[in-house]
Amino acid sequence: MRLYTPEFAADPHRAYEELRQHGPAVSVEVATGVPATLVLDYRQALHILGDPDHFPADHRAWRTTIPDQCPVLPMMEWGPAGDESDEPARARGAYTAAMESIDLHALRAAVEAVAVPLINGFCESGAADLLGQYARPLTEQVLHDLLGFSPDVRDNVHAAMSALNATADPESSDLNEQIFRSAVAQSVTAKRHAPGHDVISQLLIHPAGFDDGEVVEQVVKLYAMGSEPTWNLIVNTLLLMAVDAGFHDDLVSGSVSVREAIDEVLFTDPPVQNGCPRYPRQPQIIGDVWLPVNQPVLIGLTACNNDPAISGDRAGNRAHLAWGAGTHSCPAQSVAILIVQEAIDQLLDALPEIALAVPIEQLSWHPSTFHRAPVAIPVTFPPAPPLTFLQGASIR
Repeated sequence: MRLYTPEFAADPHRAYEELRQHGPAVSVEVATGVPATLVLDYRQALHILGDPDHFPADHRAWRTTIPDQCPVLPMMEWGPAGDESDEPARARGAYTAAMESIDLHALRAAVEAVAVPLINGFCESGAADLLGQYARPLTEQVLHDLLGFSPDVRDNVHAAMSALNATADPESSDLNEQIFRSAVAQSVTAKRHAPGHDVISQLLIHPAGFDDGEVVEQVVKLYAMGSEPTWNLIVNTLLLMAVDAGFHDDLVSGSVSVREAIDEVLFTDPPVQNGCPRYPRQPQIIGDVWLPVNQPVLIGLTACNNDPAISGDRAGNRAHLAWGAGTHSCPAQSVAILIVQEAIDQLLDALPEIALAVPIEQLSWHPSTFHRAPVAIPVTFPPAPPLTFLQGASIR
């Protein structure tokens, strides 16, 4: 099965159920001519993620067999969550330290300061696209602040990333990626001379002693890993609320918390549906499937989370694989959850009666092996007056 087609994107849950009939792991294609093994069994996934000796995250041997223009490379390369060799472990240590340096209380206020003007931009109209008008610009602005981009750099990053998402032309993509990297390099140079309280500065002063080029590479990967999954988690949670009247009422009444709603989505429809690539150095076997040496083994995060063998009450259960598992689980969980939770809280406080503007079957989804990514989330709601932001609080 090809995981990058519109047909797969339209109904991945049905596709996973079809694949499950062939065993706990199946051969798939993640891009044209790029094979991989997709793991569908929750316990097998835990075994693989907990065994970095047999299933390392180092993609370098596989990388030599893949053309430079392969579209899945950014999601398949090791970065801060890489293997146990010196360089990835050095990068992950610095990345983890940078995440731990973030003041979560200040971050909550920063999300609110971004959310209020965005909500005010559409609250009186009675309709909005929650992806394009809220979740995406909110995530971008908050990440720009966390990373330490200056205002002029932020404009260049936004323009380059918007253009990258809008085109499939390789030449245009290369140009926009160069613009993005140049903007990041500009920020790194500036922070080298005048560090602040931001992630770039933390990476620059880390005892690992990264040079500017190494920090640019880390920030590029951090942006890719932290942007789209975050805004898609926001909209996927809002989508669940908009289409499930009972869930919406429980959420608004407080009988279900926003955090519980987020956890439900991380189980049922996580923003990264397939991920955590591993590259076995020796032949391995899962069930009755032999895994070729250095060929990617991809964890079907959505499929494993919904494995019938682990079905049951999920109340208070955070045993999903949306953040990975083991020593390579995502170190930015608390930061991402806070951004998503505060974004949803602000929106529901202002506009509690959000409803999907079209039947859910009419929503379009970006074809993607990895991301569960809507094209847009059109909603309606009773028009409301703008919010006023005052001393860290939003009031009518």
